[in-house]
Amino acid sequence: MKRAFRLDVSKPARPATRSPRRPGDKLDIDAPLRVPRHPAAPTPPTSPLMPIAPSAVSAFTPTGKLRASINLGNPILANRDAATGEPFGVSIDLARAFAERLSAELELVVFDAAGKSVQALTEERADFGFFAVDPLRGETVAFTAPYVLIEGFYLVPDASPIRTNDDVDQPHNRVAVGKGSAYDLFLTRELKSAQIVRAPTSPAVVPTFLEQRLEVAAGVKQQLEADAAKTTGLRLLDERFMVIRQAMGVPKSRGDAAATMLNAFVEEMKASGFVADSLRRHGITGASVAPAA
Repeated sequence: MKRAFRLDVSKPARPATRSPRRPGDKLDIDAPLRVPRHPAAPTPPTSPLMPIAPSAVSAFTPTGKLRASINLGNPILANRDAATGEPFGVSIDLARAFAERLSAELELVVFDAAGKSVQALTEERADFGFFAVDPLRGETVAFTAPYVLIEGFYLVPDASPIRTNDDVDQPHNRVAVGKGSAYDLFLTRELKSAQIVRAPTSPAVVPTFLEQRLEVAAGVKQQLEADAAKTTGLRLLDERFMVIRQAMGVPKSRGDAAATMLNAFVEEMKASGFVADSLRRHGITGASVAPAA
């Protein structure tokens, strides 16, 4: 499900209001919501180190707005406020800070799965986004260095004979993954014998695993832990199967200057403590700020 939110960072914040649904709008798409900046968002550095080239700014805003592709399928990076519907999280904080740096109006283009979020960028329906680094995605996306590192784990039933990661890649095992996620792409390359079963989104991995009585579920550690807490008889294996490197990205078609500017922004946000503050403010554990590139 895709939802578009707009944030005008050049004007004072006002109470959130919804515009009426327009004729022809699909039922699964909300009318645009203009939302105020989160009052507790980390403060960007007051003395920016990142050079701002006018040509690079133009490359990011061909429509006159700065469109950020946001994936709600990874709760470490983004969630939605149950009361207001407003997206929040580390990626939202970074998107707003980047828009402020460019003095641009920000539009959050929100998706429920990583694959959809990447597709929006490659089709240039968004100008930048937040993705796990992967070689396949790198064919069309210019990635920054990672800003956050996240662990990928396996989940199995308590009674399962699977004890280690090496036990997973067997012909009789079926592994649930979120379609198009970083760990889907990784395991598609790495697993030689086990069968991959793709759930429509990452939050749907454990429900799919349970409903289809699969042998293994794969995903972000925190998501699996949260889902396992709701159901008895499940356990995580003791070791991660991958480290997911979360980065920002821009279409390669936008040019080297845009990619260089975005990478400089990420390095500045890490060095200033902005990313660490955002993780702490949102109560995120199990993820760490990536080292300087």
